[in-house]
Amino acid sequence: METAYKIALVIMFLVVVFNLGQALYFMMTDKDGSKRTAWALTRRISFSLLLIAMVIVGIKLGWIHPHGVGQ
Repeated sequence: METAYKIALVIMFLVVVFNLGQALYFMMTDKDGSKRTAWALTRRISFSLLLIAMVIVGIKLGWIHPHGVGQ
């Protein structure tokens, strides 16, 4: 279960980075006031919050271990 959880965290991180890159691309190419940039950034924020929640749950359940925090 721990390995699958870590893989899910990495995939979620890659989704966040992809949405950030997508927002940058839309910002550079869209000229007509399209809302695609705002939607990509909104998705990035949502996925980032989900990623943070997943990290907190993983730490609480003991599936992932922070290094050097609280020592």
